[in-house]
Amino acid sequence: MHTGDWPKTAEDALAVQERLRGRVDLADDLPELPPTVTGLDVAYDGADGIAAAVVTLETTGLTVVEQRTHRARAVFPYEPGLFAFRELPPLLAALERLDHEPDVLVCDGHGLAHPRRFGLACHLGVLTGLPAFGVGKTRFVGSHAEPGPSRGSAEPLVDAGEEIGAVLRTQDGVKPVYVSAGHRIALAHACRLTLALTPRYRLPETTRRADRLSRTTLR
Repeated sequence: MHTGDWPKTAEDALAVQERLRGRVDLADDLPELPPTVTGLDVAYDGADGIAAAVVTLETTGLTVVEQRTHRARAVFPYEPGLFAFRELPPLLAALERLDHEPDVLVCDGHGLAHPRRFGLACHLGVLTGLPAFGVGKTRFVGSHAEPGPSRGSAEPLVDAGEEIGAVLRTQDGVKPVYVSAGHRIALAHACRLTLALTPRYRLPETTRRADRLSRTTLR
């Protein structure tokens, strides 16, 4: 889907979500520790300018393999539940600039933990065909019990009786993150990878590096 065909209204975007969400595949064919992980994030300039950043890290050492950016103007309004339609065009452009195809995409946002079970990680996964999952800083939908205080503690995130993600403590005593599967990965696997990507801080290194790069790109 090219930006020329990109939805311009919420009604059009909802129709696209409805059409594409049936293509989400949660069959997990990803190696337990894929060789690389690619983080994605965007930063806004306060108006309609967006800087997208993608950063590929070696999974074991978390060293940077390559990184790419793309600056653009937003082609879709600010609508809760439809953020992907603002963020996807520059993110896809940045991804296309990578020399190596990502093994798995780690989104700063949600996958199935979305009102229509089609958040950014699902959308990116379906459009690229790559495994993808989301690690959100805040809860968007659903309810949960408080996970235990130690790293690795988790509780199900549930919405309308359906488990849509996990509330995962990545460091002792810090606020948890919200992990959800997006495409071609199971939730438990996404949680294990999230812990592998958070050796020192609350957020995955993929998100931290992509966030820093997107902000730098705006300057």
